[in-house]
Amino acid sequence: MPKSIAHRIFKVFAWIVGIIVFLALATLTRVDWMDYKEMDYYHETMAHLDTLPMHSSEGAAWLAGWSSVNATPNSPAKLVGYKPRGKYQFVQDSSFIKTLVLGNGISNIAFLNYELMIVHPYLHQKVNEAIEKENLPLDYIYFTATHTHSGMGGYIPGIVGKLALGGKDEKIMNLLTSKTIESLKHALSSQDSVNIFFQKSRADSLVANRLVAEDPIDPFVRQMIFEKKNGQKATILTFSAHPTILNSKFMGLSGDYPHYLTKFMEDSGYDFSLFAAGTVGSHRPVANGNLAENVLEYAKVLHENIDGNIVLTEKNSQNNLKMALIPLALRKAHYRIREKTRIRPWIFNLVFGDTNPHFDWVQIGNTLFISSSGEISGVFMSQWESIANEKGLNLIITCFNGGYIGYITPDQYYNYKLYEVRDMNWFGPYNGAYFDEIINRLIQKAD
Repeated sequence: MPKSIAHRIFKVFAWIVGIIVFLALATLTRVDWMDYKEMDYYHETMAHLDTLPMHSSEGAAWLAGWSSVNATPNSPAKLVGYKPRGKYQFVQDSSFIKTLVLGNGISNIAFLNYELMIVHPYLHQKVNEAIEKENLPLDYIYFTATHTHSGMGGYIPGIVGKLALGGKDEKIMNLLTSKTIESLKHALSSQDSVNIFFQKSRADSLVANRLVAEDPIDPFVRQMIFEKKNGQKATILTFSAHPTILNSKFMGLSGDYPHYLTKFMEDSGYDFSLFAAGTVGSHRPVANGNLAENVLEYAKVLHENIDGNIVLTEKNSQNNLKMALIPLALRKAHYRIREKTRIRPWIFNLVFGDTNPHFDWVQIGNTLFISSSGEISGVFMSQWESIANEKGLNLIITCFNGGYIGYITPDQYYNYKLYEVRDMNWFGPYNGAYFDEIINRLIQKAD
């Protein structure tokens, strides 16, 4: 081979290698294992907790109103959950927005619920803007979702949203926003004095740890029950099993088991029922199949457990209402492609967009609600509940509060070759310990 040709081939090869090395250095880096307590984000969040501004009031009586509004689109929307599936082919279940507004004559908090997989930061922003524009008499908005994996999209902008999560459809956004305002107005107009109860029921056989089978689970359905003088009743309830009974091949719009559970509740004495996903981060439903009839069967059995396996019922005798928003600082994004290798944060931020990390903290008498932007594992719940109980508190934890930062699982899971902790643990390592410390401190804030 002539020397000049060999030289040219070497130069081309060197350029190719150089480009590959440059791209690797620009896009990939190693996992940062520095102790989270030594990092700025930890101290920033702890400073927020130390100086937590809290809205607090104590009225003469509790007032509650509720509303359920159908928000099913007129034409099919893309499904969100599992993988890109395209538009739903039929409506198995209508999709509802549910609202319960609770007040004590001084302050009002709205519990907002969507039969969606998550409440994306974009939806959170648009709804808050609409509430402010309408000048509704609300002091705090507590966002929740059922976490159905067969719900509609259309409210998730950005690259990942467009490719895998139904994208952004202004018609869907306008529908969800207008129906939210309609639901809030109706709930406000129907407020009347109520008694409040906390109830806890056991449903061990219906949930399992899907990551490590022998590890702990959170087996309880927790409820707040609101009863008006005329006998009308409403409930907010949580459970830790993922609404994933219907599998990725199902092409209908559906609320999965939470939709049917709330219908069973409303057919058996409740005028209104709102299901908020609890500590679902590593928990799966134990169902007999993945067809629509299996969803109905599961919801029926879960409802029977709620009525038949009650372990605690307690009347709320206090009228204090407290609420706070806690900004959450995080380690730089750790989206891993291998055990020790992650894409650089700038790529993650470009692809995933805003994650709006925060906690919501609401105390209603002696019941404490904490809502997370992370999909928290139920493995932690028993310990947190014990700490709350020692303070005379009932604890309810929900997720999908208008921010989304992936899964929060025990740190010992971090290097398991599992989708939930490899692909969906976006800001690790040590997020298990970090969240554990934060929630312990949030419980201590209650009285």
